[in-house]
Order: sequence, then C-alpha cells, then structure tokens
Amino acid sequence: AMEVFSAFVNLIPVSLVQSLIYAFVALGIMIPFRVLSFPDLTSEGSLPLGACVCAAALVAGHHPVSALLLAMLAGFAAGCVTALIHQKVRINTLLCGILVLTALYSINIRIMGQPNTPLFAYPTVFELALGDHKGDSWYQIALLGVLVLLLCVLLWWALRTQIGMAMRAVGVNIPMARAQGINVAVHTVCGLGLGNAFAALAGGLLAQNQGFADVNVGFGVLINGLAALILGETLIGTRSVWRQLLAPVVGAILYYQVISFALAVGMRPSDLKLATAVFVLLTLAIPAMRGKASTLRVRE
Repeated sequence: AMEVFSAFVNLIPVSLVQSLIYAFVALGIMIPFRVLSFPDLTSEGSLPLGACVCAAALVAGHHPVSALLLAMLAGFAAGCVTALIHQKVRINTLLCGILVLTALYSINIRIMGQPNTPLFAYPTVFELALGDHKGDSWYQIALLGVLVLLLCVLLWWALRTQIGMAMRAVGVNIPMARAQGINVAVHTVCGLGLGNAFAALAGGLLAQNQGFADVNVGFGVLINGLAALILGETLIGTRSVWRQLLAPVVGAILYYQVISFALAVGMRPSDLKLATAVFVLLTLAIPAMRGKASTLRVRE
C-alpha cells in the first residue's frame, strides 16, 4: 500500500501539469457542448493542429507567444469550418466534426512536412516565463494555473456581454433566439471557433512543454475532455456561469489524478482508454438510474 501511495505522490506534479494543459481542452469542449448545445468532435483534430502549427512557427523563427497565437488562430478556423459545413451542407453535427478532424490529420503533416518535429532547440513560453526553473513541474503548474485562471475570468466576462448572452440563448432555444433577432449562424460559428481555439492552445502548450509535436497527440483527447467535463459538472454543478467554467477545470485536475492513481496501482497505460470509457459511461448512467429508481418509487 505504501509503494502505491508513494508512486501516486511522485506522479502528482507531472499529472497536475498535464491536467492544467488539458483544462484548456475541457473548456474548449464545454463551449460547443454546453453553451451552444452543439456536439462537436473537432477538438480531437484541433489539439494536434495547434501543436503542429506551433511547431512549424517555432521552426520558422517565430516568438513562442506568437506561435501559440497562430495555433489558436488555426484552431479557430477549424471550428468555423465545422460550423459552416453543418450550416451549408445540412449534415449531422457529429459527422461535420469527424470530417474536419479526418482532414486535419493530412493537413497537420503538410504543415510540419513530417509526422513529428522535435523542439528542444527552440525557445518556449516556459523558458521565457520561468528562466532556469523551466523544467520544474511546480513552477510550470503555477504558470499554467495563472493562464487557466485568466482564461476563465475572460470567458466569464465574455459570456456576460451581449454577444455571450446571445450565444447562450442559441444553446437554450434556437427558435426563441431567432425570434429575438439573434443571428444564430454567426454565433454558432464564433462559439465553435472559440472552443477549438482553446483546444489548439492546449496543443501548442503541450508541444512546447514536451519538446516535440506529433500528429497523433490528439488521439483520445475528446473522451478525456468529456470525462473531465462530466466529472466536474457532477461535483460542482452548472447553475451559474462561474460553476460552468470551473467544472471543466476542476474536472480535468481530478480526472488526471484518478488516471495517476490507476497507473500507481499497476494498470497498464494501454488500458487507460478502456477505463476512461467505462468511467464516462458510469458517470452518464448514474443520473439516469437515479431517475428510474425515483420513478419506480412513485409508481409503488
């Protein structure tokens, strides 16, 4: 038992760095799924797109911050394409996401010119902000924590503006939003763009943190992000804008601690995807089972 505990404690700094990077993905997933009620799978392609654009920009001599901004811009464009396909071709939202993330795999290789790019020789935001402490996990946690908090504050402000309110109205009831004179198409495009910009930012930060970019880095990120979002919402709720924003962040932190514990116990890394799928299934099934139980009690 002590061996498991010490292995888990040793994994905490690494898992916290990872969870704070993936908190951006969870936030990016929350915007289409919860704010717009638009199930979007594009983030699975936007994260590696962000990593690849960031890597290509660094190799081309760009500043690490401008490389991240370019990554976000690419992610925003990917989200906009998904929304536009749905609006113009009138096909299912999930299928639109699948089409875009499939296309992005080839685009990512084109952007970098190869499937992966090492970045150890290039400057990163961690190096700029932390100097000699760039490799220290606790300093990285502090930097990423500040970035996540800043993003949450900006999102909280944005969702309370007229545009943010209109976006939320689209997610609640499209016919009502149209009746209020809200341009549903424009707000959907902007919302999906914003969500995927955050996923791409996570990709850029991940590439700079790991020291390489790879086209396969996004595999399974959507299910991880959804698991984090559902876990956070189960614990924190979604009754206010603040809770809606904190849920994916808290969920991401807790979810990656659960993953660390599973690894400390001795679970194989290859089994984690199965464990995540079962975890998401159970989390989704519990409220439904509770509802059935209460219905049976009423009937009795």
